[in-house]
Amino acid sequence: MNNLQQNITEALKKKNILLVSHAVLGYPSFSVCQKAVAEMAKVRVEIIELQIPFSDPQADGSFFTQANQKSVADGTTVKQCFSFAEEVCAKYPSVNFVFMTYYNIAFKFGVTNFVKKASTIGIKGIIIPDLPIEESNEYIKSCDINNVAPILMVTPTTTAGRLKKISQLASGFLYCQARLGVTGTHTKFGRSEIDYIKKCRKYSKIPIAMGFGIQKKSDIDFLKGKVDIAICCTQAVRVLMEKGVKKMGEFLRGLRGNK
Repeated sequence: MNNLQQNITEALKKKNILLVSHAVLGYPSFSVCQKAVAEMAKVRVEIIELQIPFSDPQADGSFFTQANQKSVADGTTVKQCFSFAEEVCAKYPSVNFVFMTYYNIAFKFGVTNFVKKASTIGIKGIIIPDLPIEESNEYIKSCDINNVAPILMVTPTTTAGRLKKISQLASGFLYCQARLGVTGTHTKFGRSEIDYIKKCRKYSKIPIAMGFGIQKKSDIDFLKGKVDIAICCTQAVRVLMEKGVKKMGEFLRGLRGNK
């Protein structure tokens, strides 16, 4: 069991649901990202995605696409992202930091080197939404060798056979998209999501996380007792941009009803 999965398992002994949030590195600046990460750590977000920006983020909706493109246009580099990640990993050891990026970034860097360097600086998991499992052998092997969790994604239309295969390759947690499409749009949770979660539970032996469209406390309340981890990214960054760091912290704290 890698460090991320072990940390999640331990945390779930004390909490009924964990929280993932997000920072698009370099957006709107690295300085603001520093403050946002500090606030997320303060309100006890257990897992923080650090997104290395890419010009064509296919799984992201318009809000994150614009954020990625603005960061890239401003000159954000992969080297800067690694330096930022190394700093926050050392500064906030209670937080599980994971990289989120697209395969072009890892491929250009060199997949094995990318994973190894991520591990060296303290990153505990990696999410690459556009890397199909059929082409992931080098990535999965490198993650296993370097004690980094390859966090893989499934959707409501993933077949049982494919879900089983993905679950066998994934570690850390299984990222279950609440719906098809891209990030940023609110999901109305109901019976179909319950059935979908049960299907994921049937095939996955690792913690289950759900994302894509979690924006309100009522969403988290619905997911408690059904999934292990709730992923709230777009809405958190939107609050950050519209209302500032403190309001983002209040929003994230309020999702689980924490005072």
